[in-house]
Amino acid sequence: MVSLAQDATLGANGRRFHSHGHKRAAIFVPMDAQRELPPDRKTILVVDDDPQVLKLVSTVLIQHQYDVLNANSGPEALQVAEENPGNIDLLLSDFQMPGMSGVELATALSRTRPDIKVLLMSGFPDGMLVLNEGWHFLAKPFIASQLSSLVAGLVVTRP
Repeated sequence: MVSLAQDATLGANGRRFHSHGHKRAAIFVPMDAQRELPPDRKTILVVDDDPQVLKLVSTVLIQHQYDVLNANSGPEALQVAEENPGNIDLLLSDFQMPGMSGVELATALSRTRPDIKVLLMSGFPDGMLVLNEGWHFLAKPFIASQLSSLVAGLVVTRP
């Protein structure tokens, strides 16, 4: 379990969350990055079995003006996707979750949404993971600017 606390001191740099415990989920949100607005809103399905990581990642994405759908498991994510027939531009999922892995989830979603982009995150080194072509990886822990830059690069509108 990850225990997160927000610093009492908020300066010009933003907010820093610290993790305590065996997992690290530190996310830094610079204030100037919060002003970056994508040209049109994109929808991101965020999936993580750790509710604190799910909340932090979703908060960063919402601050960057993305529409965010949340799920805490693969089966729940499939249900959320089914209940939201609009476009989901990106699946951002933890790699390893109980019941259904991020890879299994991405494979299932890609069948019904072939244009969905996939970004898997994990505390495992990326050399240990096998990803399908076109899928992307984000190593935990990461800072908000890494997350927002990678997401922005993946969801840009193509001609």
